[in-house]
Amino acid sequence: MRGTVVGALIAGMMAAGLTASTAEAGWRDRFEVYGVEGEDMLKMRAGPGTGYVVIVGLPNGSIVRVETCQLIGGTRWCKVALDQARSLRGYVSSSYLREKKGR
Repeated sequence: MRGTVVGALIAGMMAAGLTASTAEAGWRDRFEVYGVEGEDMLKMRAGPGTGYVVIVGLPNGSIVRVETCQLIGGTRWCKVALDQARSLRGYVSSSYLREKKGR
């Protein structure tokens, strides 16, 4: 009986740790804005779609951290935060993001 209780406590603690790591893991995924033509910028929007207000424009080379992505109307929209200003969050099209290698 005692072994069962200890095992259940350990399993519960491990599950809580895995949940916390998984929730935080998305913000560690760093991506770089690329493929934006000329002097244009990637529009970070308040929501996942072109109907939402533009928060800020991101030039090629900007680094963002991706939390989640979802497919809406044929476009994959990702919820992102700026790498250097994580309180600035919004949505961008994943078509203009590529994984950032290194630190």
